[in-house]
Amino acid sequence: MDLAVTVVRTALNAASYVSPGLAGKAAFRLFRKPRGRSRLRPDERPVMDRAEVGEIAVGGGTAISYRWGTGERPVLLVHGWESRGSRFATLVTELLDLGLSPIAFDAPGHGEATGETMTIVDLRDIITALDAEHGPFETVVAHSLGVTATFVAAQERGVRAERIVAISGVPDFAYLVDRFCAGLGLRARLNRELRGRIERELFPGETDIWSRFSVPRTGTAVGASSFLVVHDEDDDMVDPAASRALSASLSATLGDRARLVVTRGLGHRRIIGDRQVAASVRDFVVSGTPARAAAAPDPSPRTAAG
Repeated sequence: MDLAVTVVRTALNAASYVSPGLAGKAAFRLFRKPRGRSRLRPDERPVMDRAEVGEIAVGGGTAISYRWGTGERPVLLVHGWESRGSRFATLVTELLDLGLSPIAFDAPGHGEATGETMTIVDLRDIITALDAEHGPFETVVAHSLGVTATFVAAQERGVRAERIVAISGVPDFAYLVDRFCAGLGLRARLNRELRGRIERELFPGETDIWSRFSVPRTGTAVGASSFLVVHDEDDDMVDPAASRALSASLSATLGDRARLVVTRGLGHRRIIGDRQVAASVRDFVVSGTPARAAAAPDPSPRTAAG
């Protein structure tokens, strides 16, 4: 285990015996703040330099939007926690070759945006703002927490797309809390303290945020005609079982218009920059139905950072 993680775990668990409230406050700060910003990679720069850049005021900062193409057949790309819009650079190239107009963004606290953090509501509001400006979208491609936010935007703000691609999707907001606590080895009492602080400080007055921000609850109500669900068997951040369950739920309603593609060797972050995953998304967009073959990992070397 990483030394820094060990120190944080020991300090928070020890503090929770003496002052659960203070320990919960410290855990809340860690939970809310990304661990640094993912930087633009050299191979992403040529694609990002071609983008038309805009701004969206949201939450405690300003999101940065990126737009390519003519505006015809818009496709929205939604990044997740500790990531950025440039991670979709490979897919942007594929979509432009098809005559589509990709739209991406950096949420507050991420990439080139201002602010120090974002919430799932911030993501929802960015998606809603981009839908109002550029939608309706032909396709939405979302990764990780972006999947959750996409489904919430559809449920709460009426954002619609003909097709949705859900890559390594976080099943619900509670999963994030549990995964965060498990990753640090925090006691069950700290998990409860953290949940309580999230309820009080991020969503005051809400009756039950834990069911509200749930992909399984909203999955069949988003209005898309077809779904492609993608997950890597070696994902150590979000259990692949979550995508299997989502795919099964969608297939029960949509039949072969919803399908699961499984990759191997890519993990949680590299998957959105993988060329074969981008090709599967491209084929899905072209055909209007999910690809049937599982994607293989891209052998080209890539870093694992967001």
